[in-house]
Amino acid sequence: MNADLWLVLAAAGCIALAVVLIIRLRLHPFLALMCAALALAVARGMAPDRALGAVQKGFGDIMGGAGLVVALGLTLGAMLKVSGAAAALAGATVGAVGPRWRPWGCLLAALVLGLPLFFETGVVLLLPIIAALPLTRSGDGRERLFLMLPALAGLSVLHALVPPHPGPIIAVEQLGAGVGSTLVLGVLLGLPIAVLAGPVFAGLIVPHVAGAGDAMAEPPRGPLPSPWAALALVLLPVLLIAAKAVPALGRGPVLALLGAPPVALLLANLVALAVFFTRRRGGGRVDWDALWHEAMAPAASILLSIAAGGAFKQVLVEAGLADTLARFAQQGTVSPILLAWGIAVMIRLATGSATVATITASGALSTVAGTSGVAPEWLVLAVGAGSLFFSHVNDPGFWLVKNYLGLSTADTLKTWSVMETIVSVTGLLLVLAASRVF
Repeated sequence: MNADLWLVLAAAGCIALAVVLIIRLRLHPFLALMCAALALAVARGMAPDRALGAVQKGFGDIMGGAGLVVALGLTLGAMLKVSGAAAALAGATVGAVGPRWRPWGCLLAALVLGLPLFFETGVVLLLPIIAALPLTRSGDGRERLFLMLPALAGLSVLHALVPPHPGPIIAVEQLGAGVGSTLVLGVLLGLPIAVLAGPVFAGLIVPHVAGAGDAMAEPPRGPLPSPWAALALVLLPVLLIAAKAVPALGRGPVLALLGAPPVALLLANLVALAVFFTRRRGGGRVDWDALWHEAMAPAASILLSIAAGGAFKQVLVEAGLADTLARFAQQGTVSPILLAWGIAVMIRLATGSATVATITASGALSTVAGTSGVAPEWLVLAVGAGSLFFSHVNDPGFWLVKNYLGLSTADTLKTWSVMETIVSVTGLLLVLAASRVF
């Protein structure tokens, strides 16, 4: 059997193994991905020292690089949630527009609130606020769904395309792209994608579904911080990272340090502590143990999962998959952008995880990025777009969204799954078009 074909089949089989372990045996992704990495090493006949070295390198590279950004982003999101700053910002954004323009207000709220927040956190914070808005037609669940879908579109686009979210940051590091330039391009391409998949698609699909039920959680109550302070905090790390990408600004040593994603997010964390937790409204004391538990507990599972994905990625690289894909790209067999998108789509459909799809696809394409002649930023965005393709029943996010929307499984497939596919395909088309112009 051809060596390249055997390698591709072995890699596909190990990905399938991870899927079975996660879905059928209910293993945590951390354990499943570690098993898949070692299985691939055995299938390729790698020496034990080399296999363990690859696992340790991939795990350590993720934890020492993107892991810092993920952890700091999670703690910032938790502080925004616990302090009520996220609720204040979301309420002010949605409430600033009249009933006719509320779908656009919900999209805007998601685009602003979703910048520093992990997707699941954004869903938990934003959808109950939207569900609590007064409806113009009492009891019309379709009207509520018409508001929620644009918010989900905005959160999805940011999660897949815009640093400092985990997937884009990992792809940036593995493909050698610039963080600031990827952020700017991700925002520019993400806005029309979010409009098409959000308000436009919602207007077409909502009349054909039953409508949203009640959200699972109550919106926050009690006094909230200033939405302007919350907005400034959300934009602080984004502006620092983007400013570093501007040649006239980013060459200074101070901004070069502050614009590094881990430092920008650390600064935002410290500012959030000073602004939102130094003095509690009503004179109450801050429950620091509860705050740190809320901030740190989710990070462990997420960091272990993405680090195990990094270990699997490194074994794929050591096994030669990256070189094989690079040869395909160099021979002109397929466009590097289409290759990046297609690999991410296959892994997304198989594993149900956008982050795992991004880690594995970008790692497999690490050699392609330097030899294809395509700017690595476009490959990052292509991988991100592919990582969202058709969320279905093996994706935990599918069930989270289903429960918050209060839809049947069939209607969730018609709304959420199709919306994710629109984001993915539109993202690919825009990346292909933009890469030929710029």
